[in-house]
Amino acid sequence: MTTTTTTYQRTEYPRPQFQRQSWINLNGTWKFAFDDQDIGEKGLWHQKPPFSQDIQVPFTYETKASGIGEETFHPYVWYQRTFEIPKNQVGKRVILRFQASDYLTKVWVNGNYIGNHIGGNAAFSFDITNAIDNTKENELVVKVEDSQSCYQPRGKQRWRDENFGCWYVQNTGIWQTVWLEFLNDESIESVKITPNIDKNSVAFEYKLNGDINQKCKLETIVSFEGKKLKQFSTVPDRSNMRLEVDLLSELHEWKVMHWTPNNPHLYDVTFRLSVNDEVVDEVQSYFGMRKISIKYGKVLLNNMPIYQKLLLDQGYWPDTMLTPPSDAAILEDIEKTLEMGFNGVRKHQKIEDERFLYWCDKKGLLVWSEMAATYEFSDKAIENFTKEWLEIIQQHYNHPSIITWVPFNESWGVPNILTDKKQQAFTESIYYLSKSIDPERPVIVNDGWEHTVSDIISLHDYEEHGEVFLKRYQNKDKILNNEMPHNDHKYAFADGYEYKGQPVIISEYGGIAFKDDSGWGYGNQVDTEEEFLKRFRSITDAIKEIPYISGYCYTQTTDVQQEINGLLKEDRTPKIQLEKIKAVNDSIK
Repeated sequence: MTTTTTTYQRTEYPRPQFQRQSWINLNGTWKFAFDDQDIGEKGLWHQKPPFSQDIQVPFTYETKASGIGEETFHPYVWYQRTFEIPKNQVGKRVILRFQASDYLTKVWVNGNYIGNHIGGNAAFSFDITNAIDNTKENELVVKVEDSQSCYQPRGKQRWRDENFGCWYVQNTGIWQTVWLEFLNDESIESVKITPNIDKNSVAFEYKLNGDINQKCKLETIVSFEGKKLKQFSTVPDRSNMRLEVDLLSELHEWKVMHWTPNNPHLYDVTFRLSVNDEVVDEVQSYFGMRKISIKYGKVLLNNMPIYQKLLLDQGYWPDTMLTPPSDAAILEDIEKTLEMGFNGVRKHQKIEDERFLYWCDKKGLLVWSEMAATYEFSDKAIENFTKEWLEIIQQHYNHPSIITWVPFNESWGVPNILTDKKQQAFTESIYYLSKSIDPERPVIVNDGWEHTVSDIISLHDYEEHGEVFLKRYQNKDKILNNEMPHNDHKYAFADGYEYKGQPVIISEYGGIAFKDDSGWGYGNQVDTEEEFLKRFRSITDAIKEIPYISGYCYTQTTDVQQEINGLLKEDRTPKIQLEKIKAVNDSIK
């Protein structure tokens, strides 16, 4: 099947928080082939690719934007394209980067096997220098293996041949930008940035590549709105090092500018590595001075309580599915979310494109970052989940907009967590591993119900009537002591765990759909905008009236395939005037 649709191009720099000048975008037209019988490797397709179809990368074959639009599951797919090394980059190391490819990705360059990566959500890269021929076109071949296994983190991707419930068409193969970057032998691999508003300081943890010795110099230049604030250099004596700098400055009256939703101030930072006084690597980045903490049953932003008004955001588009079609499309979603009076999103069952997080950083939209779930519990599921989750935390750590990590949702992947000690132990291990990398951000285990160790108690409740909701949640002790279910069928805690004064947030509610036989919403469907607003206001006001509840997350931003309970249609057309939604969110109870 071949389809024609609008041509989408992803030409933006894919990693805006760690940006270099020397790179080549490999998105665009590639050769493509299905390999349902898995004969390609034995048939040496990596040496003589017999590919007859074209595909538009980074859109998966299931999408219209790919030019194929075939929704049938295919477990093995192949890609091929050529590229040349620019003359001014000859002699440098060539790094091939994938922002995301689902699920097992294997790479060959000029017939030489380079390596593989397992996981559908994390970014990864390969050093392909030794396989490159600088004098001619180079051939890149990629094989991606996917499955319908419930042991791999798959989020909302179906594992059956047809959509069902709230699970949608699968996402197979390359689905975010592929690109080349050119580095000298000595380079900056990564910098972990940790702000500390209580000390007015920021810490940088550098990881350097190459022969790091006394001939090297590492500079860090911090600026704000184009004005240089701090500049310091060091002679690194090891590949891993940490430095902390006082940010207090007389260049602005507040000395340090904090990041908040209303004022998302960002500091720019340049990292520069020199060898024998010659610059060999320069990276542009940024950070926000903000703090997330919990005290007295409240979530604090910069030591002040913040009431979270979130939207459940699954990040699907009609023609491109999980891949954002453009920067403009990302911005449209963010701006409409803000226009409706929400101050954040719970990015549901998806690790989002870094361009989305970049714009959330710039616009001041709070983000709960939620891992794609597995759906069965086994040793293999534990291995798959843990490896990829740790990659994701490290890769997205620097984004100030991310204020909460959500590794588990509604007991997916840990279906017997209520009583199963092994499943409980698994969630505890993920909680503490997450905290070992990022001790500040709250970690929710497990969102919706049956929590084990968790910094926030988040509850899902699709009750339609505000007065019923209000009556139910006035029984705080009964709900949080597991004396009664909070939503008629699930308890707040797994057996053996108890409430310890954490903030409580209603992290799923609403899900109201207009009458339409094409799909479903939660509860009874409504006929009119007036009927929708009456119900939306009733439930939202009821949540606000409960003093121990610290926020809410409404389901959801847009319709997604058969699930038609979005505030916007799939094409982003509003179903209700945005200012009327904002009026409900802004009202004070």
